[in-house]
Amino acid sequence: MRRLIVLLGMLCLLAACAHRAQAPAPAVALPALRLPPAALGKPLAVQQRLHFQFGAQQRDLDALLEVDAQEVRLAVQALGQSGVRLQWDGRELHQQRAPWLPPAVRGERVLDDLQFALWPLEAVRGALPADWRVEDDGRERRLLRDGTAWLVLTRDAPDNLRLRNLAEGYALDIQTVAGETHP
Repeated sequence: MRRLIVLLGMLCLLAACAHRAQAPAPAVALPALRLPPAALGKPLAVQQRLHFQFGAQQRDLDALLEVDAQEVRLAVQALGQSGVRLQWDGRELHQQRAPWLPPAVRGERVLDDLQFALWPLEAVRGALPADWRVEDDGRERRLLRDGTAWLVLTRDAPDNLRLRNLAEGYALDIQTVAGETHP
């Protein structure tokens, strides 16, 4: 019975991701940040609950995030099964992906979202191409091009973040449940 439940859960996650793979091309290509781990400014070790929404599709995931001056490590699980593991040393991104994870779930985008949400404003600003800018009023951080916000981070509380990717059409709620809170 447990195998059946895990299989059904994996099929639901796969269906949601497959739906994402068939989505139209993004309205605009968001710039890659690829910030060095040390640019965060302090070590970080947190356990998080993620709620992912793409259109009518919604999924809950668990994540473990560790950052030190040398490396970013992220592990994301769905229904107790490892979906993706990322390691970023500031030069190379290494990914370990479950075979059931479709190509549309890209480690590069996950890393960029993570760094946009957690790294200091000046580090993010320094990584942007000339035609992009970032604004942050303390409650909301926006990535803009030609006056249009394409990526928006809202800080609902110290341990609750909401990231809306308007270019690719998804939202991610991030709740830190254990460990040190974000900077």
